[in-house]
Amino acid sequence: MDKISIVVPCFNEEENIPLFYEKIKEIMEGINAELELLFVDDGSSDKTLEIIKEYQKSDGAVRYVSFSRNFGKEAAMYAGLRETTGNYVAIMDADLQDPPELLKEMYETLLTKEYDCVATKRKTRKGEPIIRSLFARLFYKIINKMSKTEIVSGARDYRLMTRQMVDSILQLSEYNRFSKGIFSWVGFKTKWISYDNRKRARGKSKWNFWKLFAYSVDGITAFSTVPLVLSALMGMLFCFLAFIMIIFIIVKTCIYGDPVSGWPSTICVILFVSGVQLFFLGVFGQYMSKAYLEIKNRPIYIIKEKNTDKK
Repeated sequence: MDKISIVVPCFNEEENIPLFYEKIKEIMEGINAELELLFVDDGSSDKTLEIIKEYQKSDGAVRYVSFSRNFGKEAAMYAGLRETTGNYVAIMDADLQDPPELLKEMYETLLTKEYDCVATKRKTRKGEPIIRSLFARLFYKIINKMSKTEIVSGARDYRLMTRQMVDSILQLSEYNRFSKGIFSWVGFKTKWISYDNRKRARGKSKWNFWKLFAYSVDGITAFSTVPLVLSALMGMLFCFLAFIMIIFIIVKTCIYGDPVSGWPSTICVILFVSGVQLFFLGVFGQYMSKAYLEIKNRPIYIIKEKNTDKK
C-alpha cells in the first residue's frame, strides 16, 4: 500500500491544528493509502507543540519535529521533507488555505504515472489587501523576466510529489532557500490545479508586507544574476554619457568661455548618478550577503525534539 506523507509547517497555529487534523482524517478515509502526518513546529510560542503531542499519543500516523527557535517556513518545509518516509509527499499549511479536498484528485493523478508532481495555484487573490496583490503580481512578472527558471504566478507551496522528486529537492541543501524556484528548477513533469483564494480558518497571517518583500528579494537573488548584469550595463552607459559630456564641455568652453551658469543641473546629475551607484551597491550587497551565509555553512535549522527517528 502507498504511503502519503503530509508535511505541515506550523508557527503559532494552536487554533488551526485541531480543524486541520479533523479535516485531513476525513479526507484520507476516501483515499486508499497509509497516512503519515508530519507536523514541523517552527519554534512556536503558543501551545502548538502540546496539541500536536496530544494527537500523537492517540494516533500513530502523527509525527512531529520541533525546532529550537523560529527558523522560517522554508527551513520547516526542508526539515519536513527530510523526515518523511512516504513514497508520495505533500506540503500543506495548517490554516486550511490549502484545500484538503484536492488531495484525492492529486493522488489519483500521480497514480497514472503521467506526472511526478501535482501543484496548486490560486485563480485570483480575492480577499487579499490590494497593495499586497499588486506587488505579488509585479514580483512574478519581474522574476520570470529575469530568471531562466519559470515561477508560476499564484503558485502555492501546496503540492503532492513522488519520492523521486522529493529526493532531488533534498539534494539542494542551500542555506538561502526559495522553494517555489527550487520546485521548478529540479524539473519533473508537473500538473497544475487552480482554485479560488481562501481565507485562513482562524488567526492572522504571519506574513506581513515587509516579510513578503524580503522573501521576494531572496527569490530574485536566488534564481537570477540579471541585477548584476544590469548594474554593469548601467555603469557602461554612464561612462559613455560622461565621456560625451566631457567632450561637450570642452567644446562649449572653447567657443563660449567658462560661464558659471548650469550648476543646478550639474548637482541634479551628480545626485542622480550617486543614487544609481548606491542602489547597485545595495544589489551587490545582497549577493555578497547570500554568498557570505552560504560560506559559513551553518545548519538550515536546529531540532530541539522529534519522534521521527528512522530505523
